[in-house]
Amino acid sequence: MRELAQQIRARLEQALQPTRLELRDDSAAHAGHAGQRGHGGGHFCLSIASPRFEGKSLAACHRLVYDALDGMFSEDIHALSIDIDRG
Repeated sequence: MRELAQQIRARLEQALQPTRLELRDDSAAHAGHAGQRGHGGGHFCLSIASPRFEGKSLAACHRLVYDALDGMFSEDIHALSIDIDRG
């Protein structure tokens, strides 16, 4: 999961140039839950601040995060909790 967290972090940094990015892998707490494809991974908690969020609605900020991680939700990320700081 460490490699996956690094991939998530790299995509977010490239797309959003965050001033703060905290990513926690909570996958171990969800091992064995339905939809985990037997590995218990893919649960993350994200707290992020970015100048790209300025003047945007919370929904638009979430969309920027989802767009940055496009393609990862179908295979790698099962759940993502997002805390947006629009500063």
